[in-house]
Amino acid sequence: MKITLKLYATLAEYLPAGASNNAISLEMPAPASPHQALDSRGVPRARAHLLLVNGAYVPPDARDTGSLQEGDVVAAWPPVAGG
Repeated sequence: MKITLKLYATLAEYLPAGASNNAISLEMPAPASPHQALDSRGVPRARAHLLLVNGAYVPPDARDTGSLQEGDVVAAWPPVAGG
């Protein structure tokens, strides 16, 4: 199945050269989990603090569930700090 993976801020370093708008298209086996999408690009799971699928937050205890569908968009951000 084909999904879109978007990596933001410092996670963008895991995207291939030439990635557009912080996104790439991935071919994943079904069923696949959000963590498997990150694993396919070598993104350390601990660095993906905020994870969304189709704009909906995925809590840490649900990220290993093989729930991705054709056309889904997985987006990840690292932890941020500031004030």
